[in-house]
Amino acid sequence: MAFVRSAPWLVAPLLALLITVAAPAAAHPVPFSYLDLRLDSGAPQAVSGTLTVHVFDAAHELSIDPPERLLMPGAASAQAATLETLLASRLALTADGRPLAVSWGPLDVLPDKQSLRLPFVVSGARMPGRLTLSASLFPYDPNHQTFVNIYEASVLRRQAILDVHHQSLEHFTGSTQTLAVIARFVRAGIQHILIGPDHILFLIGLLLLGGSVRKLLLVVTSFTIAHSITLSIAALNIFSPPSRVVEPLIALSIVYVGFDNLLIRGGRDVRAWIAFTFGLVHGFGFASVLREMDLPQRALGWSLFSFNVGVEIGQLMVVVLVASALAALRHRSEAAGRRLAFAGSIVVVAAGTFWFVQRVFFAGGTV
Repeated sequence: MAFVRSAPWLVAPLLALLITVAAPAAAHPVPFSYLDLRLDSGAPQAVSGTLTVHVFDAAHELSIDPPERLLMPGAASAQAATLETLLASRLALTADGRPLAVSWGPLDVLPDKQSLRLPFVVSGARMPGRLTLSASLFPYDPNHQTFVNIYEASVLRRQAILDVHHQSLEHFTGSTQTLAVIARFVRAGIQHILIGPDHILFLIGLLLLGGSVRKLLLVVTSFTIAHSITLSIAALNIFSPPSRVVEPLIALSIVYVGFDNLLIRGGRDVRAWIAFTFGLVHGFGFASVLREMDLPQRALGWSLFSFNVGVEIGQLMVVVLVASALAALRHRSEAAGRRLAFAGSIVVVAAGTFWFVQRVFFAGGTV
């Protein structure tokens, strides 16, 4: 009161400011939904749950005004089927890669929370080893978040938040967790090495000059040991350089391999040391991909090991194919083999230089 008497000219602006700030809050008080998933192999339905949404969001999607009408049981029940159809199109569950069909139960009105709760079950579903959840429930609101709780046999195992930037998650469960993690991350490792042109070109550059099986095995093993070290260091958050540094260095490693091939001219073969040195850099690149895959904390060791095994399998496929083709060519014509090594090394240098420039000077230029 003393403040009002001493500065009456501030009262009106302050009231206007408070009204301006408070109005949006009243218009959209809670931009959140809550999803509880229950996994229990001993229950009649191994996968079930509840989805709780605020009446404001539901009313917006159903074009109902005012939103409080949905707090009346009769009005909510009349809109239940429409709301269920709408949410079903924006919520997806898969178990071990197989889509799950959700069956909704009776809608509950929660007046004290100004919310609607929709229970659901998945009929015929077995306890999954890997459960994938995707949800974008109310895309009209970029601030909307969905809080997820995952229970296994009534024990809370995981909590997560889905939003416009993070719309899906993977959860690995109980007794089948290890096998599911291995299958998931071995496949991811193979895929990453095969669709990563920079890693493949680095390997090809190391193989262009050929050599004995022992020499090539030493080169590949050096690369494997090196990237395994830094992959683990980064994935365990011990040390992780930013991708804006790692990605250009990977491109430079490709340039270096190409130039080394062109300049060696019968000199000392140091490809094993090159593979080890730059393999440390490539390991950080692998880790950046692995971190985006939402590693399961309860099986972190298995996910790291499995991803690395997948990378090695993919790498071995490339090495066997390229080394065999180069050896066959040299067997037919040594001169043709040398010409291919020279031309291939120039291509390696050119591609590495292009990627380096792209990654340093152009946003979003990583491969």
